[in-house]
Amino acid sequence: MYEELKQTYPIRIETHAHTKPVSACSEIAPAKMVQDYLELGYDAIAITNHFNPDYISMTPQKAVEFYLSDFYETRRIADGTRLRVLLGMEIRFTENSNDYLVFGIDEADIERAHFYLGRGLKAFYEGFHTERNIILQAHPFRDHMTRADAHYLDGIESFNMHPRHNARISLACRWARAEDFIVSAGTDYHHPGDAGMAAVRVKACPTDSFELASLLKSRDYLFDIGGSIVLPY
Repeated sequence: MYEELKQTYPIRIETHAHTKPVSACSEIAPAKMVQDYLELGYDAIAITNHFNPDYISMTPQKAVEFYLSDFYETRRIADGTRLRVLLGMEIRFTENSNDYLVFGIDEADIERAHFYLGRGLKAFYEGFHTERNIILQAHPFRDHMTRADAHYLDGIESFNMHPRHNARISLACRWARAEDFIVSAGTDYHHPGDAGMAAVRVKACPTDSFELASLLKSRDYLFDIGGSIVLPY
């Protein structure tokens, strides 16, 4: 049965990955990111670098330029290979330590997001959210995180597979079922040797961030956790 499911959902997407220097906590340069995921046979990766209050001191234009630099470099290196590089964002506001994954965005949306860094999730969801994007709380049960108000979320990252943090996946799955959330799975890749610990398996490869958001909204996907098929719900 598992082989049949893999054939039905053959496309593997990494939905949570960080590159340096844009994410200061990452040890993975864009070239290494592309190399690792090509070697693992992935079809797409979403670059979800941190977009946090450190950017408030920058002008919106400078913030966007720096934030996108790694994304453009990763995409340039992957050009001509099988690997598609998609734009994502892991945003944090000044109100607390929570992180939120955002898909269904383009370069202009990064500048729009800059406005909300000091304003919090409620303002961000009400002012930024559209039918084309999706906002998920990342690893909501990790230490120092608090559960966000479900009214201002489309879903959560129920399977965060970062090996150096406890994401308390069972609690995340329980909350996701209770709220009927859209869910995602990601490696949260920062360090050499950790690539490809989780994937979202879909039927067709998204061409951009908007198609990735649409796929997640469709709920027509599976999780691949360490090579094993996991049903999202």
